[in-house]
Amino acid sequence: MIELKNLTKQFGDFKAVDGVNLRIDTGEFFGLLGPNGAGKTTTIGMLSTLLLPTSGEILIDGVHMTRKRRDLKQKVSVVTQEYSMRQDMIPDEVMEYQGRLYFMPVRTIRARTEKLFAFAGLNDHRQKSVRRLSGGMKRRLMICRALLTEPQILLLDEPTAGMDAISRRQMWDLLRRLNEQGLTILLTTHYIEEAQSLCQRVALMDRGRLDRVDTPAALIQELGAYAVDGLSPDGMHTRYFHERQDAIACLSAPGAQHTLRDTTLEDVFVERIGRHL
Repeated sequence: MIELKNLTKQFGDFKAVDGVNLRIDTGEFFGLLGPNGAGKTTTIGMLSTLLLPTSGEILIDGVHMTRKRRDLKQKVSVVTQEYSMRQDMIPDEVMEYQGRLYFMPVRTIRARTEKLFAFAGLNDHRQKSVRRLSGGMKRRLMICRALLTEPQILLLDEPTAGMDAISRRQMWDLLRRLNEQGLTILLTTHYIEEAQSLCQRVALMDRGRLDRVDTPAALIQELGAYAVDGLSPDGMHTRYFHERQDAIACLSAPGAQHTLRDTTLEDVFVERIGRHL
């Protein structure tokens, strides 16, 4: 279980994260959503101890997380936005280098690598240098590297950024399988469809603060399960309805072209966070 208590990170006069209180249960797939500059990556940085909080605390299974708590740090692995691997290495070398950083026996490293590469579908690409791998393969390799030490918590910061649609769906399947095996996952993403598909709960974050925390389904239902998009001379407008018959009645309104569809988590994000941007 992860607990953030009044977590704050300040850079000079700027508060990147401002008094965040959040609880993520063991085995949960949790999404952190927000526009650029909302504080998502800074929050991930503090959870991984790359950044130190200005105030507040992080608890892992009830124990205060610090850089000195190696036992807690080994429970957490992070996959960053950037490709942080040497381009001239092959995947096996990437894994062995990572394992040696954690003083893992070579036999254990190689056994874990075999299982992880088979799980992630990378066995056919083991002799390619990192620079020759596709973006999707690189992302899968970074996840394998993060899982090498058998963490209990996986932090994913924009893991599918730059992927094509097929590679993104393959990554979703991989992450679902990991979560089904009991891994706690915290995901930040700009692909709202991704969060709606994967996450059991999401937090909407804006200007360093949490706006709402709930399930995607509950947030959508609160806004209205049915959306009617209307195109008029002054642009596109969307209205939301809790009852389908009310949405259908709106379709016959004069003076606009209307389209009925299901409301999405992206609609919630735009209505709650995007309007002031």
